[in-house]
Amino acid sequence: MTDQTQTNNDPYYALPEVPGFELRSSTVADRTPFAPAQYSGVFGVPDGQDISPELTWSGFPDETRSFIVTVFDPDAPTGSGFWHWVVGNTPVSTTHLVENAGSETQELLPAGAVAFPNDAGLARYIGAAPPAGSGVHRYYITVSALDVARLELDAGASPAFLGFNAGPHTIARATLVAYAGE
Repeated sequence: MTDQTQTNNDPYYALPEVPGFELRSSTVADRTPFAPAQYSGVFGVPDGQDISPELTWSGFPDETRSFIVTVFDPDAPTGSGFWHWVVGNTPVSTTHLVENAGSETQELLPAGAVAFPNDAGLARYIGAAPPAGSGVHRYYITVSALDVARLELDAGASPAFLGFNAGPHTIARATLVAYAGE
């Protein structure tokens, strides 16, 4: 049995291992801080604009039928982390999301994609807003490749419920990690 306490707080440690693929962004490089635009004005961060990062991905399995795009902060002082952005049913023909695709209007998301409510209860991207004194937070920007074209879920489904339903269909995953905070 694996000692699951030795995880370095990787939110994917307990999930089945799947192959990776390439995820790039012109907005944020892996293991670097977010720019002010990716911080949260909704949560009162000075200069925060709640602009989701640009993302491009490739090299996923041929069996891929759709994608899920998420931004998750496992370091939020909640006991369960904080989901900042959750987009499901992203068509397999989509391999790029423009910057600010997670806007309140969702007009820049591809047809068929569904923005699910984040942990603020909003179906949009909410930027980083680590509370003072909570240290540096990691933001896992992840694209998961699924072997089904759609997950038949209510548009109000929680990020955890979406993940529970996506788990058996996840065939590959790509992640960038951004930082924010002290």
